[in-house]
Amino acid sequence: MVKHFGWTWIGAVRSDSDYGNNGMASFLKAAEQEGICVEYSEAYYRTQPRIKLKRVADVIRKSSARVIVAFMGAGDIKFLLEELSQQPPPPMQWIGSEAWVTDPQMMRFNFCIGAVGFAIPRSVIPGFRNFLLDLSPEQALKFPLLTEFWESSFSCSLKRQTGSSTGMPACDGTEDLRALQNPYTDTSQLRITNMVYKATYAIAHALHSIICNEKQCDKNIKVEHRRVFDQLKRVNFTKNYYSVSFDTNGDPVAAYELVNWQLQGDGSVDFVTVGRYDASKPKGQEFSLNRDIIWYDGSEKVPVSVCSKSCPPGKRKAVKKGRPVCCYDCINCAEGEISNETDSLECHKCLPEYWPNNEKDKCLPKPVEFLSWDEILGIILAAFSVTGSLVALSITLVFYKNRTSPIVKANNSELSFLLLFSLTLCFLCSLTFIGQPTEWSCMLRHTAFGIIFVLCISCVLGKTIVVLMAFKATLPGSNVLKWFGPPQQRLSVLGFTLVQVLICVLWLTISPPFPYNNMQHYKEKIILECNLGSAIGFWAVLGYIGLLAFLCFVLAFLARKLPDNFNEAKFITFSMLIFCAVWITFIPAYVSSPGKFTVAVEIFAILASSFGLILCIFAPKCFIIVFRPEQNTKKTPNG
Repeated sequence: MVKHFGWTWIGAVRSDSDYGNNGMASFLKAAEQEGICVEYSEAYYRTQPRIKLKRVADVIRKSSARVIVAFMGAGDIKFLLEELSQQPPPPMQWIGSEAWVTDPQMMRFNFCIGAVGFAIPRSVIPGFRNFLLDLSPEQALKFPLLTEFWESSFSCSLKRQTGSSTGMPACDGTEDLRALQNPYTDTSQLRITNMVYKATYAIAHALHSIICNEKQCDKNIKVEHRRVFDQLKRVNFTKNYYSVSFDTNGDPVAAYELVNWQLQGDGSVDFVTVGRYDASKPKGQEFSLNRDIIWYDGSEKVPVSVCSKSCPPGKRKAVKKGRPVCCYDCINCAEGEISNETDSLECHKCLPEYWPNNEKDKCLPKPVEFLSWDEILGIILAAFSVTGSLVALSITLVFYKNRTSPIVKANNSELSFLLLFSLTLCFLCSLTFIGQPTEWSCMLRHTAFGIIFVLCISCVLGKTIVVLMAFKATLPGSNVLKWFGPPQQRLSVLGFTLVQVLICVLWLTISPPFPYNNMQHYKEKIILECNLGSAIGFWAVLGYIGLLAFLCFVLAFLARKLPDNFNEAKFITFSMLIFCAVWITFIPAYVSSPGKFTVAVEIFAILASSFGLILCIFAPKCFIIVFRPEQNTKKTPNG
């Protein structure tokens, strides 16, 4: 019953006798197996010193358990309840054993109202009430117990002599048992009496089996007690709707009524049967309730008696040091763990792809993060990328329209157009870094970026070499231009680019980039990114671009002061300075940026270096072509 109502923190008192000690020992053993904790277990017997009684009462008063199990005889608990009534304890739920829970004398202790306990089933014995109430004085005189009952009930003597030792007057025969109102004439609570009644019938059935067969009975048979005992084991009959039988140990089937002390409308207390326990029923169905219980507080809500409140989902139990297992603290689950049950003993880790919700009672799929087209950062970077490509195409149109002008012809128009084409692709290749990474996009974004950038730097390097060769050719006896004419320029650009193509092919063949769910950087979300596959391949691509850029910067720096209206070496120097500064700062930013910002940093580096090249190399020329056409001549400062 204690388990059924969810009480895990109880007090226990017992009679210090075989009845109490053995009964409580069985209860405590079962309670331990069911995870029920006992705050205290005290024993008292009515002949023990009063100081012990006071100590037991004080333990009950000071306890925190709201449920107390009393496995005591009626005589023992009477003393305990009288002691408690002098200073009543806080309201608590009493659970009684069959020895006292239906004793009418206990009803005077109001603080026990609402008590619940198991009682021997009551029964109506056919004819017993009429036999009792129709008893005559002559019949009562035949039995000493009935004589005592008669004389105590009517305060008169059944003996014919008026001067009896009792000093009571003689009964005159007008006494009527039906007019009596006392517990002895109440046949509605026949519990122990019913057990005696069934025991008598059990022995009668055993004797009948010995002396009678199918045809006749031999009443002269000598009956041995051993035969009676053996026949008792086989007895199986039903009396007053109760079956009587015994197991191999000689024990009857356990059957009890669950009795509740309920306060009635007139202020009286009544024993109300609210349930049953029948050990013959299937396991788990032995205990049943058939009506509501009125508890000690007058409500139908089951009282709570726990040492610690239940731990809700999202927390786990942590036993307090030196306290019973029912006393615990509720601790939040650790990061990445959940508990989805009440009073969970431990928390469970979510799978790598999942993360707990705020309440930590369920695992939810981790959000997947990547630089998408519909977020502000992705839109801004895409806008700059498209803008850059449009600027490059616009400059291409301006140069093509003025392709015969001195400023365009003087700066190697073929390489200029190729450079503008590669810059357009540089701007557009940054778009491959936006959106959900796939196997093809991961391979394309890095290799396309590496090859296009090398093509771009190769064109700038070719233009720088042309400037140097052009001024070397002006020296007397110099024949250097024939070694670096248009065919050689095209071959140099093609050669530099093919080296990068070879590096990329090796990278894609040996260990290509691939989509990767990064769960290490953030615990609560997944970063969907492109794994480089081979870090050596990636840094080889960047290293080769850096080498060409550095070479271009050195040559442009050497040619920066050569005289010419259209000498673009100084502009190439500035563009290479910007290019190198951007990519040098890119390395630590790339390594330290988290999640999608790694991709954003790479796009920014591509756009910044591309804008640097287009602004430093082509913006001054476009300005002269559009706004200063008078300067678009072959005349040099030196004439």
